[in-house]
Amino acid sequence: MLKIGHTVTHHGKRVGDPSITIPVVEELETVPGIPLHEGDVDYYSREYPLESQAVTETASREWVWTLYDKETIEDRRTHDRLNRPIVAASRNTGDIEPTAEPVPGKDITQEVKQKARELGFGEVGITRFDMRYAYQLKKSWVKFPHAICLAYEQDYEPTQSAPSREAEGPHFGTYRIMGAVGLDLADYIRSLGYHAQVHSPNDNSAAYIPMFVEAGLGQLGANGQLLSPHFGSRARLMIITTDAPVKYDAPIDYGIHKFCQVCQVCVQRCPARALMKEKIWYRGVEKNKLIYKRCRPVMARYLGCGICMKVCPIQKFGMKAVMEHYVETGEVLGKGTHNLEGYTLEDKGYFGPGELPTFDPEVFDMPHGRVEDVLFEDLKEKLMTNQVPEGSEGDHVLREFAHKVKEYISTHDERWEKYGEEA
Repeated sequence: MLKIGHTVTHHGKRVGDPSITIPVVEELETVPGIPLHEGDVDYYSREYPLESQAVTETASREWVWTLYDKETIEDRRTHDRLNRPIVAASRNTGDIEPTAEPVPGKDITQEVKQKARELGFGEVGITRFDMRYAYQLKKSWVKFPHAICLAYEQDYEPTQSAPSREAEGPHFGTYRIMGAVGLDLADYIRSLGYHAQVHSPNDNSAAYIPMFVEAGLGQLGANGQLLSPHFGSRARLMIITTDAPVKYDAPIDYGIHKFCQVCQVCVQRCPARALMKEKIWYRGVEKNKLIYKRCRPVMARYLGCGICMKVCPIQKFGMKAVMEHYVETGEVLGKGTHNLEGYTLEDKGYFGPGELPTFDPEVFDMPHGRVEDVLFEDLKEKLMTNQVPEGSEGDHVLREFAHKVKEYISTHDERWEKYGEEA
């Protein structure tokens, strides 16, 4: 049995459930939250501000639609149709005035947390809204300083079948449910006398995980996802900002930062080999960096993939069980078993522990960056290889290029204004 360095007491999974105690062995202890260099985070946020992939990776976002089959396209369109009113309703919530006068000097922290839990959020914590992680396009949109961090659990059973259509349904459904109940929680905060701005889970204003870590709701896993105590990476995240008087939570060392380096199941089981084994320092934070250009093509072809979520033992068994097993054995619960590590890819079959699919190199041929930049590179290639003739025929090619760029920018900006990340 390994020596326990400290324990973490956390609320029960559902309202009314008893608290749980999570043991963290000495060899897994690091720092509360995640190791970072504050000065570097400050520097990158000023000189290289973050931006949403819905802005920076429009070419690949458009490209994935060419890979979807008819059923997947219909599923996505159905989700978009149902979700758009929820996203649209969130956009102007920061301008809605409170519906009551606040009680002077009253701290409403526990009331808000209790209401959030009653509405179905599995995790709720509070910290400052860290503008260093805000997307450049959304910085002026954010109105209030306090971030209520909210995690909603995705259904357990279908998630274990990822990648599959059965797993994708709850994924989309969770976004819609939490988006709707987030609006209800904002109404409740206004009934207490304060403003509440809903940051829709499908219209993100920032990189949320750093704030969830700061609020004590988990730590960053090797799979690039928040690993929270009860459901690990099997959750969807959103934030509500407010001007209400609230108390901030503190980051916690759950032992995840080092545990992931011992575990490595997600790294070893990723079919795209898109997860890095060793941690690096990136924008001032120590983390396992995801390789987007390898991840995205496999996600697009295999129903959102989600294998890195599915094979995480914290997701499968919960943090308490995993850490207790590690204390007793020094081993990762479920590692090396078909129960945890097995998955099926639609056109390639079943892969158990130690088995990975292979892909032809062209699978990873994917446009990068913005659509207008890809169009420009295509035009440049035509010019360099003398594919643009002189005279009126060449003028037509140039006019067609200009028309495509203008048409895309105008339609994308309009979709973004209405639907944000759904654009």
